[in-house]
Amino acid sequence: MHPVPVEDCADPELAEALGHFTRTLGFVPNSLLTMQRVPAIAKAVIALNRAVFAPDGEVDLGLKRLVAHVASTASGCQYCKAHTTVSATRHGVSDEKMAAIYDYATSPLFTEAERAALDFAMEAASVPNAVTDESYAVLAAHWSETEIVELLGVVCMFGVFNRWNDSMATPLEEVPAGRAEELLGDRGWVAGKHAE
Repeated sequence: MHPVPVEDCADPELAEALGHFTRTLGFVPNSLLTMQRVPAIAKAVIALNRAVFAPDGEVDLGLKRLVAHVASTASGCQYCKAHTTVSATRHGVSDEKMAAIYDYATSPLFTEAERAALDFAMEAASVPNAVTDESYAVLAAHWSETEIVELLGVVCMFGVFNRWNDSMATPLEEVPAGRAEELLGDRGWVAGKHAE
């Protein structure tokens, strides 16, 4: 049996940091409630999350969530795919665009710059890594070096979340499970091991 999420937080600093997710997502992810068994790990992951999704970054926050979704697709993490469905639509991505995420290469809802970023996410999250000089050149034609660092920061952070949630079989919360089923259920999304 996997460790279960711990609802109560004895560390006041961590409790405040967890409150950030209640404000931005509407709930604290079970992944962080499990991580808080070792507060230093939870705090480090939250700090990375805040840096990657800083509101003063150069890359749109909605697109960053789509990048996270595609990276999670490469990793096969259904938990993170559900979470990024919620967070993308909370950060300006329309339901129609979110539902078309697996067709981003051909859908008119996505720009060439977005396609380059999403291709990069898929390649960077793949094992083995699939980024090539040619694919990086396509990315660099649309994005500055700072923007590329931001995009890769998203992929790397979700590498942590993907490994954590699939290894722990983190139970999926009601809100992300519902949104993923609504927008992606007909595209093959299932809660799998994350079903409560």
